[in-house]
Amino acid sequence: MTDISARLSGPVRVVGAGLLGASVGLGLRARGVDVLLADASPAHLRLAADYGAGRLDDGGAEPSLIVVAVPPDLTGTVVADELAAHPDAVVTDVASVKVAPLSELQAAGVDLARYVGGHPLAGRERGGPSSARADLFIGRPWVVAARPENPRAAVSLVEALILDLGATPVEMDAAEHDAAVALVSHAPQLVSSLMAKRLADSPDAALALAGQGVRDVTRIAASEPELWVQILGANAPAIVEILRAYRDDLDRVLVALGDVDAAGARRTIAEEIAGGNIGVSRLPGKHGQDRKYSRFVVMVEDRPGELARLLHELGDLGVNMEDLRLEHSPGAAFGLADIAVLPEVLHRTVEDLTERGWRITG
Repeated sequence: MTDISARLSGPVRVVGAGLLGASVGLGLRARGVDVLLADASPAHLRLAADYGAGRLDDGGAEPSLIVVAVPPDLTGTVVADELAAHPDAVVTDVASVKVAPLSELQAAGVDLARYVGGHPLAGRERGGPSSARADLFIGRPWVVAARPENPRAAVSLVEALILDLGATPVEMDAAEHDAAVALVSHAPQLVSSLMAKRLADSPDAALALAGQGVRDVTRIAASEPELWVQILGANAPAIVEILRAYRDDLDRVLVALGDVDAAGARRTIAEEIAGGNIGVSRLPGKHGQDRKYSRFVVMVEDRPGELARLLHELGDLGVNMEDLRLEHSPGAAFGLADIAVLPEVLHRTVEDLTERGWRITG
């Protein structure tokens, strides 16, 4: 259903009809905004249009805003082309690095008053227009890398795009952004991939024991190598700084584990684990709140409707589930639902669910 409260009036031109570009189109079309699609791949373009992400740009309408959603190594070139081809439009992008394309444009002497860099912190493991979703950006932070030469009207237009897609604008300059994503996205990708690589030649018997811990650590390892080569290469200095510190921590653990009976070895291991406790405690929780939850685990039989019954009964008990993680037990006909609730309702919830026949394992 069309939402007449859309801030943008359109048309909006989206260049690049992959996951992010097509998701931008779907989200704007859901609000009734006219979207013009362009892509170097005719197949991607037609598929995104078939999914309803917009209409093919035939040049008959002049866009007010252009969203460049192409791979990072093409972002600078495409932004420059779009600025030249549409002299009245504001141009933004969704590239996951900001310094490299900006530096490329500045070196080329491009007038960047109408270019406002952006980056939505959203995505999926799968790419392409067939994976696009209108709700992909809802509740997600979206960095706006505005600069002093940007007119306020240009920045406001990009912010309107972000708000129309349900995301939250976050102001950062390009260097600050790249340092931040190196820490929370790019370095974790490498750590996850390198850990997952250890599984490639591991015995089947070992993999059969895999639980939620290794799945959590390696969840993002199933990523597209070609895209990540571009991202990591464009943000290499910031990533290297983090990985060097990570390597130093790892070296200390290796020394300690090499002789666990040496003086101070166990303390070193304990301090590194405790440091991780401090770090993870700083991650914002639900709705960005700094609030701690209590967790318990429920066995859920692997048959239709069981998980829905559990969630329904939590609702009957007046308990708000703050988080949910599912783990499937290899070789067993049940799964484990790891549920987070407010600490003050934990004891009552566990007792009430036990009385209703649920098996609580932790």
